[in-house]
Amino acid sequence: MRNRNRSHNSSDQEIGRTPLLCLDVSKTEPPPSYFRCPISLEVMRSPVSLCTGVTYDRSSIQRWLDSGNTTCPATMQPLHSTDLVPNLTLRRLIHLWSSSTFYSDQHLPPLSDLARALSDPAVDEAYKLSLLSSDALRPSTLASLFDSHETLELAVTLISLLLSLDLVDAGRKRALITALLSDLDATTSGIVSVLKGGPDHSTSRVAAARVLEMLIAETKMVIAEKPDLMTELVRLIGESDPESVDAGLRCLMGINGAGRRAMTEIVRMGVVPAITKVMEREGDGIPAPVVARAMRVLELATGCAEGRAAICAEAERCVAAVVGMMMKVGNEGSEAAVAVLWSVCCAGGGDRRASEAAAATTGGLTKILMVMQGDCSPSTRKMAGDLLRVFRGNDRSSMGASGYDSKTLHVMPF
Repeated sequence: MRNRNRSHNSSDQEIGRTPLLCLDVSKTEPPPSYFRCPISLEVMRSPVSLCTGVTYDRSSIQRWLDSGNTTCPATMQPLHSTDLVPNLTLRRLIHLWSSSTFYSDQHLPPLSDLARALSDPAVDEAYKLSLLSSDALRPSTLASLFDSHETLELAVTLISLLLSLDLVDAGRKRALITALLSDLDATTSGIVSVLKGGPDHSTSRVAAARVLEMLIAETKMVIAEKPDLMTELVRLIGESDPESVDAGLRCLMGINGAGRRAMTEIVRMGVVPAITKVMEREGDGIPAPVVARAMRVLELATGCAEGRAAICAEAERCVAAVVGMMMKVGNEGSEAAVAVLWSVCCAGGGDRRASEAAAATTGGLTKILMVMQGDCSPSTRKMAGDLLRVFRGNDRSSMGASGYDSKTLHVMPF
């Protein structure tokens, strides 16, 4: 076990590509408390983390373990593993501090290091607050990063981080969004450029989508007037990474209220087959809450004739996926599923392809009955009643309906 601990020593330097820290002991600024080893109380030279998440200086914790101890010194929790994992982010921060780079705006570390520090849960909140006071993180300064292609990824990463941090007050977040909206064309063009990145840029693409989600909440026309933006969002939900899928779906959900033209354009970009694939992937890395969002976006698509036609065009797969996920996506997702099925199977007499696909699903009738007996809205219960006739195989002449309000749309006949 000791040999395994020590084997991390060489990999520590190899991964970090920097030697153990040579600290400037003459510094006058007191180090942040989390820079100190809990055992020696000295600034750490080679910070490593135990399985409990607590970080120590390597030499101190190694002596503790070599003495036969099997607990974490700080928490006294039993150790199920004594592997020592290099804390590279913390080591970088200590190195920057020892070089006097963190304490003056004239010698700030690279913004990428600021982003890592602000996103690292191991970094002390008081220290994060000191970083947030930097002029480099002012809203106008961050918005200006969109002016250069070289700083686009860094811009969306930092802005997404600041908009999500609880440490950042609402007024500052508001000011940041205002700064981005002040030159909306430059902002959206920058976001599109980042979204066009490949799989190797998934982190920055997710950050770009999250920034866009905030902007959509302010002005839904951001999407309606940017076809290339819609193309990239549809591409995002087709990625294998669940976080990318979720980020894209959240943006698409925000278009509710942007107008039928926006949804028609998104349907034209291929949102229906993309969402069908998301629903089919449930259990294969895509969490149920993400699938629920996909169902709600599909419900939005039924608000236009083009969306309903796209569902019917591949009814065998899409309808089967909707029925298959109906009871796995929570109450809102179930209601969205009923609205989707009703819009293509019942509204205006329904579509034969959709009705046949629905009737052919396994357990569809039982699921519709379960929704009706659950805590659903009156309109959902009425639509489910119409769908019972579809699942029972009644002829289409008895399936006419005039339209019911769901939570997000009013479905009109074809």
